[in-house]
Amino acid sequence: MSKLISLEDRQKYDPIFMQVVQSVQVEAQNTKPQGAGAIAQMFHKEQMTEALQGCAMLIAGWNEGRVDETGTKRAATALRGLGLHEAAQRVENLVKIDEA
Repeated sequence: MSKLISLEDRQKYDPIFMQVVQSVQVEAQNTKPQGAGAIAQMFHKEQMTEALQGCAMLIAGWNEGRVDETGTKRAATALRGLGLHEAAQRVENLVKIDEA
């Protein structure tokens, strides 16, 4: 599922969209496992990969003129798993980028 974005809005909001996605990617990559041990590291790696893949889906969708809601949910869920609740909220707000 996706929300279509007009070409005009896409051009207008492109810097904001990309700033949000890139900052979220950096935040996810800068996290550390929340516990010690192999299971914590494995969980962390999985969550970070999910967040980055969700962001990749968002960028791909944006390049096609839409906000990919599946990518939004995927990234936000993973970001919350990493303890990045504010970043997750910023990603979820991308669906409303053209409603400002």
